[in-house]
Amino acid sequence: MGEYLFPIEKVTSYFKSIKSKSDLKKFIQQRSAHVTQTTLYGYLKTRIGVKYTAMVEDEVFSKSINIAKWNIYMIAIADCAFYTFSYLISEKNLKENDCKEIYLDIIEKEKVNGLSDEIHLKAMKEFLNRYEKIDFHKYHSDNPFKESCLALYNWAPIADELKILDKEIVLNSMRLKWNLKVDEFKKLTKNLNFD
Repeated sequence: MGEYLFPIEKVTSYFKSIKSKSDLKKFIQQRSAHVTQTTLYGYLKTRIGVKYTAMVEDEVFSKSINIAKWNIYMIAIADCAFYTFSYLISEKNLKENDCKEIYLDIIEKEKVNGLSDEIHLKAMKEFLNRYEKIDFHKYHSDNPFKESCLALYNWAPIADELKILDKEIVLNSMRLKWNLKVDEFKKLTKNLNFD
């Protein structure tokens, strides 16, 4: 089971505040990994029930979990990067938008953790396409995590007829997890101002 999860140190570091670009990058990466992990594995456990351990050990199913994990995670990182920069630009007067640089750096470094070239390339294209259309002054206040919630729903390796029944629950479970990260981010950047 452990091999399917992101390395644990990524999701456990504790921040007192965000003061630098590297802090921000670490926050985006760790919180995206945490939300992806807890929602995907939580959904699978709930849906599969007592057969969960056996299913996770099944080679074919574990491959589909891995594909789902990486695809959801790539979109979660994008959502979180867009959210954090939108919030800092709009609410904290940040002038320098390093969103693209940070996202591309995070996903490039994930290759050593098993991110395939195919998913990496697809994620990069999707991110750049979204990046061109985003209004960073408004993004944070207009359902900023919609894409990653839909990615969880679309990529989770669950039969379509069961997924349809779960849609609202699945979307809400991830939305609630993101809400906690938003609250945390606002606290961490409370004293930050770029005036």
